[in-house]
Amino acid sequence: MDIKQLKYFLTIAEEGKITGAAKKLNIAQPPLSYHLKLLEEELGIKLMDRGNRKIHLTDAGKILKNRAEQILELVNSTVKELKDFNEGIRGTLSIGTVSSSGATLFPKIIENFHCKYPNVNFEVRESNTYRIMEILNSGVIEIGIVRTPFNEDGLNVVFRPKEPMIAVFRDDMKSFDRNTPIELKELVDKPIIVYRRFEKIIIEACQKYGFVPNIICKDDDARTTLLWAESGIGIAIVPKSAIDIMQIYNLDYTLIKEPSLETSIAAICVKERYISSVAKNFLEVFSTI
Repeated sequence: MDIKQLKYFLTIAEEGKITGAAKKLNIAQPPLSYHLKLLEEELGIKLMDRGNRKIHLTDAGKILKNRAEQILELVNSTVKELKDFNEGIRGTLSIGTVSSSGATLFPKIIENFHCKYPNVNFEVRESNTYRIMEILNSGVIEIGIVRTPFNEDGLNVVFRPKEPMIAVFRDDMKSFDRNTPIELKELVDKPIIVYRRFEKIIIEACQKYGFVPNIICKDDDARTTLLWAESGIGIAIVPKSAIDIMQIYNLDYTLIKEPSLETSIAAICVKERYISSVAKNFLEVFSTI
């Protein structure tokens, strides 16, 4: 099994037809079918069921498809690293970001970085902190943009300044006065909407004041948290940088005076792993803007 065979297999899986894959790869259909047959014989397992209209992956084929995507992504990343070594400030930067970092990254950091390094392209993946750390460790991305708290073991970390949490509510509900920060205990019995990433620290902070928060909704994206707050069913608790995202919603907010809920965005990379000059330049801009 080699890289070419994996590329052929993945293209067939994506296209669903040998003819479509052959056209995309710009090769004849018989050699492509032959390579698929060789791959199945080498592995000793059937990878695809050939239907009349479409090819369907077997369970083994689905496993190989997932691995092939990872392997080819790593191959591409390796090629890009070598090109970057040769070309210096030209290349592609692969980063993963959490949804709540958008307001922190854009436009300030990216705009400044792009002005300094206009020949750098970006590949951006969005997910939660745990998934970002997973694909960082597997080598799919070079830099992760995550939010505290997280496990720093084995990582080089560049922190942005800390920021407080805010209570966000629909602007016609006027749950609190925007100009008056609130104590966490003022949220007793209030219906709360939380980004699951912060559920644990919010519960622990509330317990210090002798109550368990009335969490009516948990989700996996800061933007979803704000959308649910806009429905009027409850108050969202999100980092202050989400204010910039709030501009598209009918929402208002007030600061929460609670040091234990302070959080910050951080750029992370794996210790003792090659880091491109493009990534180093990005981390420099990230730490200074």
